[in-house]
Order: sequence, then C-alpha cells, then structure tokens
Amino acid sequence: MRLSITSRLPVLLVSATAALLVAPQAQAFEIFGVKFFESADSDFEVIDPLDYTVTLNVEPTPEDAEGAIEETIRNASTLIADEDDPVSGSLGLLSKAKNDRKRLVAALFEQARYDGLVDIYIQGRNVADLPPDTDFGAGPVPVTIQVRPGPKYQLGRIAVSSTSVPVDPSEYGLVAGGDAGSAKVLEAEARMFKALRDDGRPFVAVTNRDIIADAATDRLEYEVDIDPGDRVPFGETWVAGAEDVDPGFIAYMAGIKAGEVFSPQELAAARDRLLKLGVFSSVVVKEATAQAPDGTLPVQIEVGERKFGFYGVGATYSNTEGAGLSGYVGHRNLFGRAESIRLDAEVSRIGATAVTGEARDTDGIDYSGSLVFKKPGVLGPDSVYIGSLEAKKEQPLAYDRTSYAATSGVEYDLTSEQKLNVTLRAEYEEITDYLGTRDYFITSLPITYTWDARDNELNPTEGFYFQALADPSYGFNTGTFFARTRVDARAYLSMTESDRLILAGRLGYGTIFGADLSDIPNDRRFYAGGGGSVRGYEFQSVGPYFPSNVPPGSGFNSEFTDTPTGGLSLFEGSLEARIGVTENIQIVPFLDFGTVGDDLAPDFSTFKLGAGAGVRYLTSFGPIRLDVAVPIDPGPRDASYQIYAGIGQAF
Repeated sequence: MRLSITSRLPVLLVSATAALLVAPQAQAFEIFGVKFFESADSDFEVIDPLDYTVTLNVEPTPEDAEGAIEETIRNASTLIADEDDPVSGSLGLLSKAKNDRKRLVAALFEQARYDGLVDIYIQGRNVADLPPDTDFGAGPVPVTIQVRPGPKYQLGRIAVSSTSVPVDPSEYGLVAGGDAGSAKVLEAEARMFKALRDDGRPFVAVTNRDIIADAATDRLEYEVDIDPGDRVPFGETWVAGAEDVDPGFIAYMAGIKAGEVFSPQELAAARDRLLKLGVFSSVVVKEATAQAPDGTLPVQIEVGERKFGFYGVGATYSNTEGAGLSGYVGHRNLFGRAESIRLDAEVSRIGATAVTGEARDTDGIDYSGSLVFKKPGVLGPDSVYIGSLEAKKEQPLAYDRTSYAATSGVEYDLTSEQKLNVTLRAEYEEITDYLGTRDYFITSLPITYTWDARDNELNPTEGFYFQALADPSYGFNTGTFFARTRVDARAYLSMTESDRLILAGRLGYGTIFGADLSDIPNDRRFYAGGGGSVRGYEFQSVGPYFPSNVPPGSGFNSEFTDTPTGGLSLFEGSLEARIGVTENIQIVPFLDFGTVGDDLAPDFSTFKLGAGAGVRYLTSFGPIRLDVAVPIDPGPRDASYQIYAGIGQAF
C-alpha cells in the first residue's frame, strides 16, 4: 500500500486506524460481600511511580462549534484517561506520551483530518525531541497536548479495479464528496473483500492500493486493484484433535458437502453445528491455504474435546413452598458420536405450609424425575433425536397430579434462527380436583415451530421471538380427541445506542378445540398467573373458579373449593421498560395482563392486570433478576404481592 500525504503527517492510514483498538477489561461484581470475577491484575505496584498532570489545547475549527473534535481527542487519549494513575518513572511517561501521539493522530484520521498536527510537550519540551534517558525529576510533571485538527477531507477520485468481476464502490459508500474517515474507507474495502469471498472466491486479494491525501484540495483519492480469483468448490474434510469422538461423525455433522461452491457462511454454520453438540470445548473450521490437485479446496476442522461426564445439585427454599432439592448427572458422548444421556431428579414442598386464605393446603412432597437421551444427526447434520422417560407428582393451585410419560421425537434446525420439533408422547396420569379423581391415558403429537431472532437469549436488546404450537391429543380410556394450539410472540427495541433504554413486549394466545372443558385433563387446560405469566397473581389463579361454600355431604372435594378450573382459551401479555441506571444495573417497571375463558374465545370480562417493578444486575452469564408485583384485582387465592427471582430477563 502507498499513502502519499501532501501535508505534515506522514502516517500510514491502516496503522493509524488500528492503533485505536483497545482490549476490553473484565468486570467484577459483589453479592452479599462475596466478589465474583475479580481480576488478579486489578492491584499491582508501580515501580518508581511518577505523577503527572495533563492540559489539552485543541485549536478551534469553524465547522466544529460543539467541540466534537476535543471530545474525540479526550476519549482517545490514554494520558488523559490515566491521569490519576502514576507511570513508572520518566521513561514510562515518555513512552506513554509517544504512544498517545500515535493514538491521537489515528483519531484525527478517523475524523478525516489528514492535515492535522499533534504535539505533546513534557515540561515544555516536545516529546519528539527528547532522548529516552530524559529525567523529569519529581512529579507532578506537567504534560501539554497541543492539537491543530486541520481541515476535514472529503473523498475525491475513486477507482476500484476487479478483473472479470465488476465492483461498484458506491454500493459500499465510496463516492466523491463522501466521508473520507480512515475507518469508513477501510470498512468499505473490507466489505468489498467480503462480498467477493461470499461469492465463492476464497483467494481474493488486494494487489495494489494507492491512497493520496491532497492538502491542496482537501480530498482523499482512493485507488485499489483487487484480484477476485476463481470460484472454488469444497473438497475433502479433514479432522484433527478428535480422540473419543468419531472423526467421520465430526465431518458428517459439519455438513460441508464436497463439490459445492466455497462459502464462508457454510464454514461458520459448520462450526456452530459442532459446538452445539456439547462435546467440544473449542472448534476451528477453516479452508486450506491452497487448492488440492483436483482443483477443490479442502476443509480443515480442529477440535478440542471437553469432559464428557457431568453432574450438578441445587436447593431452593420458600416460606410458602417449603424446601426443594434437585440434582442431575449425565454423559455427553455415550457411543462416540455425541449421544448424550441425562438423569434429572427433584423433590420439593419439603415442610411446605400454605398462607392462610391464599394458596390451598397440600399433602406431602412433590417430586419429578426424567431420563433424556439425545442422538444428533439422525435426519442430517441439522437434526437430533430426543427420547425421554418422565415421572412427576405435583400439587399446584388447581389440581393434584401424578403422571408417567414416554416421548420420542426429532428436533430439526430449518435455519440458524428457525427450528421445528415433532414429538410423539404417551402419558398416563391421575388427576384430582374439585370434581374428584380421574385417570387419563393420552397420546399426543405436539408440533412446535420456533423463530428466535433475538440478539441474546438471556438479555435481548433487539429482535423478536415467535413460537407456534399445535398439540393434537387422544384419550384412549375416555375416547376424547382435542387439539391444543398456542402462539407466543415477543419483541425488543433498544431506544439508545448504549442500550440504556429497552422496550420489551410479549403476547400469547391459545385455544383448545374438539372437546368440552370437563373432558380435557386439567394439566392440558390453559391457566394464567405467576412469574412466567401475569405477575402479581398466584400461579394458575387467573381465570374461572370452581364454586365456593361447598355444602356438607355435597360429594365434591372441599379441599379444592375456590380453585381454578382452567380454560379453553387464553390471552396474556406483558410490557416492560428496561432502564439502565448504571453500566450493570437496570430498573424495570412492568405491566402484565391476561385472561382465561372456558369457551373458545377468552373471557375479557375477567381481564386481570398486574403491575410492579424489578431490578436487574447484568453479569457476563446473564441478568440476575428480582421483581415485585401486585395484583390490581386480586382473587380469593391471591396474596397482596408476589416476589420473583431468577437468572435472565422475565421474557
């Protein structure tokens, strides 16, 4: 590359821009007096500490009345940023000043000011003229940064040559009179380069680049010659680093087909598929540096295997729900092809007591257990077979239930954001409610379509999430067919570049067709209320209820008076404003709403509102969430308020 500047700043454009890159620093946080993720390098002793003071002088320019240049310089300067921290002696200060000058020149280049001057003086002497052994004596040492920005350049002549493949630079923002900032120019060139690689040309190269900053016209002329190379097909896939996982299976799951045209997106997708298997701690997928003798381009996969066995335990406690214990154990690579098995077990409601006049009394503990087996690649690299055995005893507000189930199904990734899950489920369950105890033997075929376009699963700031469920079911011992359907949608919008104000919304709608409410098992009906629904209300408490004041000898189960019946239809939603008050803390006011009906359409006469506020502490593994909500129109089983805690946003 050749850069000719007919002014007084002979600095390379690429180097100047790259000099602005700063490595991110880890953050620590403290909870209940315990510090997490604290850097071991946060405290260190400076040898021969020397203090200094900084004065910044920026020559004003007519087009910069608001002081944007000075702000840019302040943000780029390490001398200013670190003014409160001593340097290591005179040599440390001199080295810091010389490096800072390069950063400030780069900052001017990013502002398209190629004719600017940056001078840094220590004790009135220009650092460019000071020898390395200069001694500044005791501190604080005065440092002056003198900046003369010069005129702002615009793009002048643009010439892009790409043999056999036409490239229009205007499509990438390179037009005469346009922004001539160094970062903008190099970004446009990188986008041209990427577009050619995306066209199946792995050996695209810049063969010549001329960038001329003409001080006489305040124009930046840009000329580049690009050799796009030929389109090249993928060849064989080679695997390195595999020990216990079958290398042939790794190549198969990568999904890169020999003979198809080279694609960087396919390489990235292959890496994502392999990481998703859960058996690798690291995955690198890259093309070879040269074509094979047959003209194809080999693909090299390098993997690092992780430990295959895993386990975990957990505990919870609530003054109303009692204590709970949970644990899991599993293996990620049963037969050498990333087959996994996981056993989960949980007991809860240990010592549970009900709040008088609210949640109903319960008898004994709840438990659940599941054994889940997964085998990836059954219908191609984007698929996984999932089979499970489940057992559960639960006592929510609306019913008591004991169930045993077996499932068999396939999850298929349609795209990187969309997936389809089809499962055959067989279940026996015994349910007790106000009307008595009944048995059900049900088979169902739940089909779920999910489109997840959020930028982050635990803390989304942009994008949307959509899920649709169709669950046709048949009760063999009751002769009842019914179909449960539901759609859920969520949307997120950041109102500021810093993501300090995020608006989030959620809507859900469901309907059950084909049978009367009394013929549908209680757990398949719709309910609302609770942490994942209408906050402020008891779990399942929104919707129609069984009668109260049961006469003696009526034959109904008096333990379930004033408990929800569930419904055939549901409408619910939430609105949140996630307001960042610091870098790591959000305040979140919210409004939830919902209704459940015993007909095919929701009953809006029983529409319920819940309101509240929460706090989020943002960590590297997701937000720690605490919400407090009150029911606007509480029912007979609702407390005056509810508290919810967890990891991740509410939705």
